[in-house]
Formats: sequence, structure tokens, C-alpha cells
Amino acid sequence: MAISRRQFLASTSVLACSSVASGFWRNVALAAPNADQPGGSETILVVIELTGGNDGLNTVIPFRDPAYAAARPKLMQAQHEILKVNDDLALHPALSGLAKMLEQSQLAILQGVGYPNPNRSHFVSMDIWQTASFAADEPYGWLGRGVEKLGVAVNGLSVGAGNAPRALTGPSGRAISLRALADYELKVAGSGSNDARRRAVEAFAAGESRASGDLADLVKQAARETYRSAARLREVAANYETPVKYPATGLAGRLKLVAQLIAAGIPERVYYTSLGGFDTHADQARQHHDLLAELGDAIAAFHDDLKHHGQSKRVLTATFSEFGRRVKENASRGTDHGAASQMFVVGEAAQAGPVGAHPSLTDLDDGDLKHHTDFRSVYAAILEDWLHIPSTEILGGKFVPARFLKSQASA
Repeated sequence: MAISRRQFLASTSVLACSSVASGFWRNVALAAPNADQPGGSETILVVIELTGGNDGLNTVIPFRDPAYAAARPKLMQAQHEILKVNDDLALHPALSGLAKMLEQSQLAILQGVGYPNPNRSHFVSMDIWQTASFAADEPYGWLGRGVEKLGVAVNGLSVGAGNAPRALTGPSGRAISLRALADYELKVAGSGSNDARRRAVEAFAAGESRASGDLADLVKQAARETYRSAARLREVAANYETPVKYPATGLAGRLKLVAQLIAAGIPERVYYTSLGGFDTHADQARQHHDLLAELGDAIAAFHDDLKHHGQSKRVLTATFSEFGRRVKENASRGTDHGAASQMFVVGEAAQAGPVGAHPSLTDLDDGDLKHHTDFRSVYAAILEDWLHIPSTEILGGKFVPARFLKSQASA
């Protein structure tokens, strides 16, 4: 079957229609022949951003401390409802999913995480966390700088609406954003029947073209890999089975997509998604309860699914927020911007239980909890001990890796 110049140009637009997608499909092409087999031995990091400033004090609660009840007369969690971690600390009642992970020795609770001279601006503080830098003009994210050293095709996958976060931006700018597998159905620019355009792409990818020359051969090969990889990934997604019942929430849906990609053998090492709504200045109780329930239940389902597909040992999930909230509740039954908070690290590799002491509720910094663990030391551990990337250059200095991985205990 001959293919016209117009069809040739239409076919090449498969690659042009989304410049960031081509890197993704090159990666998919590498894995496509064995996409229904368990993935390789490389470790995987999943980052969940809690956007808006999560109230850490009502997430991990020092319930025996009288200063907690004094500071939170309206927002204090009832002792008969909290989920106890030990004799002094408890999880919010909505975090039953994370409590389950703790019972399975798969939840590390990193306490008192922050940075010196904390900034209470959402935008500034988020930039600091995402770049691991205090320079206002830092163009690259900590993961973007780091993942490029792994030699993968793209810097990571951001799962969700919108552009990839700054954390994934690297010198090559190769991070991409994915909402659903349907986003990567083959689409060809131009008018006319989509079926006709698809047939043109299929014919071109199959090599049924009179076009010749180095450029034409290159485009044909790229189109062929793109089409075959897309078709293979669609096949894997269509045949994806799991006994795990994911909650009907946005975060659960995004994590399910990550689980599908991991189970398909896609050779990505970093996935990033977010859960928004944590800027709870007023009427916090119900909002916070629902957000934490969405977080905990989605993570629990995700890790159950990974285990079902034989991938659980490879994956570490880490949460962060740009800052915590103030210790004292405000007059609107909410909390205002604060400083130090906690991070959760989930997975079979995580050292179960609290890491570090809960910050004092009476020795405060202008009404905020003081940090004792620099978030960059957490990043150092993730980079060096999980992804096996030297961290000093990436973080702009030497930070002793925080110890929250089981492998560190034997090191």
C-alpha cells in the first residue's frame, strides 16, 4: 500500500503532537516486549505532595501532652477515636489505611521535618521543598537533577492534571505529565476521520511507505516504536486485573494508574502526584478528616496492589507538605500557616514507627513547632540509600541521610 506525502506528514505529527510524550514512549518501547512480566530489580520512588500545608499536629497527635488539649479545644481529636502508634503518639482517626500499613511494619513516621528560617508562603516554601534550594532563581528540581543521573529516558512521570511539577524539572526538561492511559492514544493532527488517520499511522508504522532516506527511516522507526508501544501498553491496561478494591477518590485513581504502569514493567523510577486542599484556615475538622481518609486509604490500596503484582519490595512512597500549621487553633476553627511537620514513608523497605521525637508544643518558634530534621537529610537518604544516586551535588551540600530504611539498620 502506497502512502501519500500528506499521510507521511500526518504520520510524523504523531511525534510532534506532544514533544514530552516521545520520551515516555521511548521508555515504553524498551519495556514493551515483556510488559506483562514483573519489572526489573530497580527501586521505584512515588512522591505524594500534600498541597496547602497539612496540619501535622492533628495528623500525628501527641495525645498525652496537656499542651495539645490546651492549644486545640475545638480541633482536639477524641482519645477514644484516635489510632494509637505508641503510648504517646496516635494517628488521626481517618488514617486507618496508614494504621494498617504500620501494623504490617511498612510505615515510617518522620517527625519534626522542616528547614531553617521557615517561610510561611505557600509558593516560596513549596519551591524550597521542590528544588531543595533557597535560591529564588533555581530552575531545577531535586528529583529532576537526580533522576537524570540514572540514565533513563525521562525524569519521571507526574500523574494528574496540569504540568509536571518543578521537582521533576531537570537540565534536559524531560519530565512529563500523565492523566490517564487514554491521554496517550495515538492522535494525528489535522482534519478528517480519526479512523482514517489511525489507518495512515498504522500503515506508516508497518513500513508500508515509499518514502526513503535517513530522515524518513528515522521517522518510520520512531513511529513504529511509538505505535507498537502504545498498543502494547493499551493491551496491558485492558488485561490489568487486581483483587484490590480502590476507593472511588481522585488520589486512589492516580495511584492505581501508577500501579498499572509499574506492573506493566515501564522502566520509570520516579512517579509524582499530589492531593490538594490542605490550606484549612476555617472549619478544618471535616475537611481534614476527608483529606486524610483519602490519603491513607489510597496508599493502603496502592501497596496492597503492588504486593499482588509482586512489586511491593521495589516501591517506596513518600509524602510531604510545604509546611505544617500553627500549634494554636484560630477563631475560625481552623489553623494558620506554620512550620515543621512530619513526612510519611511507606513500603516494605521502611523502618516501622516514629523516627525522631515529636517537637515540643511549648518550646515554639513564634507559635510554630521547631524542626529537628532538615528535609534535605530525608532527600539524601532517598537519593543515596534508595535510588543509589550521590546526593551532595544535587542538594548543594552534604546532608547526613536520615535513617528510616530497614537497610540502613544493617549498614
